[in-house]
Amino acid sequence: MFADDLKRYGLRAAQSPPPSLRQSRRYCRRLARRRYENFTAVSRLLPRRLRQHFSNVYAYCRWADDLADETGDPKRSLALLGWWEKQLRECYRGRTTHPVFIALAETIRRFDVPLDPFLDLLVAFRQDQQITRYETIEQLLEYCRWSANPVGRLVLYLGECHTPDRVRLADSICTGLQLANFCQDVAQDWRRGRIYLPQVDCRRFGYDEAMFARGECNDAFRQLLAVHVDQVEGFLRAGPELSAKMPAGMRLPVSLFAAGGLAILEAIRKQNYDVWSHRPTISRPEKLRLVARCWWKSHFGKQ
Repeated sequence: MFADDLKRYGLRAAQSPPPSLRQSRRYCRRLARRRYENFTAVSRLLPRRLRQHFSNVYAYCRWADDLADETGDPKRSLALLGWWEKQLRECYRGRTTHPVFIALAETIRRFDVPLDPFLDLLVAFRQDQQITRYETIEQLLEYCRWSANPVGRLVLYLGECHTPDRVRLADSICTGLQLANFCQDVAQDWRRGRIYLPQVDCRRFGYDEAMFARGECNDAFRQLLAVHVDQVEGFLRAGPELSAKMPAGMRLPVSLFAAGGLAILEAIRKQNYDVWSHRPTISRPEKLRLVARCWWKSHFGKQ
């Protein structure tokens, strides 16, 4: 599906009249629904006035992510990411023909969103083409500063509540969500040639790359992942504090995102850290219980 979009709207797309704002908005909504299975459910929890803008931001992130991961060629990905940055800068100059940027320009103007968070995300996508191992947790956290934290800051801009104390909490949650995803997707990341578990910890527990190649869930791996999962949980515990500081319409979505990350960590523990044979997920009944619990907390302050 992305290949079709790239052919139609990408670097070498045939010149044609740009889509209208209405068509561009619809494209971003469709992309969000098609590529992010939880978006429709989460968007219903957002204030109606923000749903299109969240779709626009998501579409930007989705395209950048796919340009990085779906080509199968790091050199081509870097070239396409360079083109995407050029499109972003043109958007800020008021010159764009791509549907994502036509829609995103409206969001940028409405909420006075600066260029930096969008550019920061591209730093991480480029880094993925060049760096596939991280020696320490500090290096991994620096990666999260580019790959995850800008998303939280964009959410704060859309919520019109971008303040230093909220940024600090949002950074903690987004870092936690990124690290939780790394724990969840060890097998998938390995297939892409990447290891996000710190190398110093892999050596500490005696889990080498031959074991990664075999997808071996032994005691060493369980101990390695358990330490990482416990560490990630600390970042996500900022969720209730940030939720309480958000505008009323944003409390439930923020609470739900943080709680969803914690639920993934719990799913990993329930599988005894075997993320090789089965990717840990949250079942539909568990998601519904999570929404109900977060709704109660966000309305009655039982954080």
